[in-house]
This record gives sequence, structure tokens and C-alpha cells, in this order.
Amino acid sequence: MRRADRLFLIIHALRGRRTALQARSLAQTLGVSLRTVYRDVADLQLSGVPIEGEAGVGYVLRKGSDIPPLMFSADELEALVVGTRFVRAFAGEKLAREAQAALIKIEAVLPPELRERSERTRIYAPVWRDEQQAAFAARIDRLHAAIETHRVLQLVYRDEGGKPSTREVEPLCLAFWGGKWTLGAWCRLRQDFRNFRPDRIDALDETGEGFDERPGRDMDAYLKAMRGYDTGMK
Repeated sequence: MRRADRLFLIIHALRGRRTALQARSLAQTLGVSLRTVYRDVADLQLSGVPIEGEAGVGYVLRKGSDIPPLMFSADELEALVVGTRFVRAFAGEKLAREAQAALIKIEAVLPPELRERSERTRIYAPVWRDEQQAAFAARIDRLHAAIETHRVLQLVYRDEGGKPSTREVEPLCLAFWGGKWTLGAWCRLRQDFRNFRPDRIDALDETGEGFDERPGRDMDAYLKAMRGYDTGMK
């Protein structure tokens, strides 16, 4: 379990309790050692979370205090719910799962009136994933992973006229243009930045080579180039 998840669950476990929660119980719930629980609680206390207690006694939130419910307004919460629905509908499977998990965590600490508001929003992005759409989502996941790990990709790519070419690219980002995804990358064939539509990629392979973003062909340079570049897919 990630440390951020542990800290979240510790805070959530203490909310609304009138009696001290034993560190051993927390350790069993989280599947970690007592030492880890003591360290996590100490870090939360140092960061300003009003936790009282100590090792061997147990922990409670200071009397009269509570953890604010993330301070979301109703409109902010609706935006998060709608955003999650769009990610589930249009992103890869990995991001869709993580977005849903994040929303569950947020709703776990919301007061009832905001939780009800999150369930009432009428803006939807229906998830219809047939075999072809599932394959496309898997492709988005592969591109996303290559961006995160700085892996060079070899593409067989069709241009707007259907003409194929083979490209080695250094992938930098994914962008969603309200219906179409594009991969922003440094194209070694053109020695310039290019945008590639994933739905025009006929074959996608990793070369086994990594790359480092260098000045002039990194993300900052890509964004500068796009401000003055025709973003049509080349």
C-alpha cells in the first residue's frame, strides 16, 4: 500500500471516534508494522493534523476538531465527478481505474449533503467498450506507459491520406481534443515535433531504447512549438 493511501486511511479511521484507536489495530488493518504506524502518525501530527495520543495508549482527533471535508464546494465536487466519468469513458483502463478509486476516497470523507450532490449530477459520459474500443484503451495505456518511462517507440503510421510510414518517436504527452486523442512526440524521421493520432497507428512497438528529454526537444519546447504550429496530424 502506498504511503499516501495509508495516511488517508489513518485520518479516515480517526474521524468521528470518541475512544482512542490502538496503533496495533491500525497496523492490522493496514497490513504494516507498528513502527510504520507510529512513524505515519508522527508525520501527520507534524503536518498539523490534530491527532492526540501516543504509542501504547492509542490515538484520537483532538476534542472539538475534525478534518475538513477537503473544502469542496458543491460545484467543485460536481466537476470532479464529471471529470471522473469522462476519464472512465475516454482514457485508458489504468487512468479510468485510478480516477474511480480517487473519487471513492474523496466521497468517503464528504459530509452527507455533498455526497448526495455528487450522486445527483446529470452530466454523463457513458462507457460503451466493445472489443475495438477496449483495444484502443489498451493502446492509450501503452502510450501513457511509454511517456512515463521515456521509452522510444516505433510506429507504423498512416497520414490523413492513408499513406503509411515508419517512425521512431520520443513520446512526450497525450492530449484529448474532445473526440480524438493525439500523441505529442519528437519524430526522429522529421527531426521535429509531431502529433500522431492513435487511431491511425497500425503497429506500435517498443525499440528497447530509452531517451532523455533534451533542451529543444523536451516538453517545454514541444508546448512552445505547438503555440505557433498547425496542430493538424502530420
